[in-house]
Amino acid sequence: MPRPPRRRSYDQYCAVARALDSVGDRWTLLIVRELLAGPRRYTDLHADLPGVSTDVLASRLKDMERDGLAARRRLPAPVSAYVYELTERGRALHPVVAALAEWGTPELAAPRPTDAVRAHWFALPLLRRLQVTGMPQVSGVTGASGASGASGVAGLVDVRLPEGEFHLRLGPDGSVCGYGDGPASAQGAVTRLELDADTCLAISRGDLTVEDAVRDGRVHVSVDGTPVAALRDAAAGVPSA
Repeated sequence: MPRPPRRRSYDQYCAVARALDSVGDRWTLLIVRELLAGPRRYTDLHADLPGVSTDVLASRLKDMERDGLAARRRLPAPVSAYVYELTERGRALHPVVAALAEWGTPELAAPRPTDAVRAHWFALPLLRRLQVTGMPQVSGVTGASGASGASGVAGLVDVRLPEGEFHLRLGPDGSVCGYGDGPASAQGAVTRLELDADTCLAISRGDLTVEDAVRDGRVHVSVDGTPVAALRDAAAGVPSA
């Protein structure tokens, strides 16, 4: 079935122009940024897109549904709420948005007085950097499983900033393959990195490695709340102080 015509189009037989017909409107790619972290309710989207009006947000979501980028789904009882989530075609925008985040990271100097800040907005540039360098083994903690010596199953890493928290999803080989808003929900051991926004940006830009940041005390690493230094001492049979 052919798609209904868009309200506006560049009317150019060009792949870039066609892409911008779908995602070139203001707010659309920022909605994609939010939905890359997982399904979101309308109220959650509105809360994390400060400055967008309810009319514009509703219009952009309808456009994204029409263009096959997002879908609206009802959650099962007892929640009975609707969420928006990206379709396969919408998720294919991940590398596009990640590349924009990498390109824009050098523009993040000191926040302007009018800037809103959300912790998960730091996830994409950090994720992009760690996809290049890999999640390092830091002070006895592996990215793949949370705790050194654990089986190499997929794991989670919480990243806690003063502005809030997000988590990174790891593949069985320790590669970083995705992210989500808020702390991770997992039954196994979860590694937590605690750092400030400046350190996160320095790592994202490639100015600082995670290992160097840990050594310099700019990143604090723990597993299920236990500092990794204590884990190393326990493994080595060193009594606690």
